[in-house]
Amino acid sequence: MTDDNYSSEKAALKKAADDILKNAAAEDAASPPEEPSQAEDTAPDAGAMMEDLRDKLMRALADAENTRRRAERDKDDAYKYANTRFARDLLSVADNFRRAFESIGSETQEGGGEAMQNFLDGIAITERELLSVFDKHGIKAVAPAQGDKFDPNVHQAIAEVPGTDQPNGTIFQVTQVGYTIEDRLLRPAMVLVAKGGAPGPVDTSDQNDA
Repeated sequence: MTDDNYSSEKAALKKAADDILKNAAAEDAASPPEEPSQAEDTAPDAGAMMEDLRDKLMRALADAENTRRRAERDKDDAYKYANTRFARDLLSVADNFRRAFESIGSETQEGGGEAMQNFLDGIAITERELLSVFDKHGIKAVAPAQGDKFDPNVHQAIAEVPGTDQPNGTIFQVTQVGYTIEDRLLRPAMVLVAKGGAPGPVDTSDQNDA
C-alpha cells in the first residue's frame, strides 16, 4: 500500500466516522420530544454509544497505521537482508583468496619470476573485485587491529595469550576476519586476546553521553 492510498483510506475512515456521528446527532434532534423520565433514561445510552463508536473507529485507524509501519519495516528488511544466506556462503571464497595469497612464502614469490608475479597479481585483483562487490551490497569486513579493545558483539575469542605486554582484554591477533551486512553480524572476527597485562582501555562513551 502506497502512502497516498493509505492517506486516502485514512481520510475516508475519518469522514465515515464524522458522518455517522452527524447522522446520529441529526436523528436525535429530529426525534419527537420524549417524556422527561424516558429522555433521562435513553440520552446517556445514546451518548455512550456514540462515544463507543468513535473509540472503535480511532482504534481501527491506529491499528491500520501500525500495520502500515510494520509492512514498511518488513519491506526494508527484506530488501537489505535478502542476500544474507548467499553472502555468508561467499565468505569462504574470500577466505580462500586470502589463504592462497598468504600461503606463498616470500622466497617463492621472489624466485618465481614474472609468471609467479602475474599469478599473485591475479589473485590480488580478484580478491579486490570480490570485496568491492561485498561493499556494494552492504557487506563490510570486521578486521580489528592489534591492540584494539575486544568487543564481544563482533569478535569471538578463541584463546587468551598471556605474557604479551599488551593491555589485558585487547586483540593480540586476528585469525579470521569477520563480516557484517548492513547492521547485522554475518560472522564474528576470530581473535586471540591478550591476558594478564595492564588493565585494558576504559570505554568512557557512556560517561561522556551522561
